[in-house]
Amino acid sequence: MGIYLLLAGSLVLNGLLIWYVVKILRKFMFVSENIADLFLTTKAFRVFVSNLYGMDNYHGEPMIQELMLRIREVNNEIENFREIFEYTLDEELDEELEEELNGPKEETQEIN
Repeated sequence: MGIYLLLAGSLVLNGLLIWYVVKILRKFMFVSENIADLFLTTKAFRVFVSNLYGMDNYHGEPMIQELMLRIREVNNEIENFREIFEYTLDEELDEELEEELNGPKEETQEIN
């Protein structure tokens, strides 16, 4: 009788643990997808600010230059988190979007 109670308790505990793992994995996937989107959004903003800085009216503007440096730091931090979640990224789509964002203007106008 005692062995049956132990077996039943073990089954219930294993069922709860499986449910918990599935719940955690769903959250992991959600965070992973959103970090990839956040990275691409900040990268697009970085390209926009870089193009703005390249305009004749704003070239050399210290506030825009500072903004470019700050957004680069934010992108680097997001990239660090993104590497943690890289297992769930759609790499082909991600590479296409990054290539689209990495125009030739960004590399020539960006501040080192």
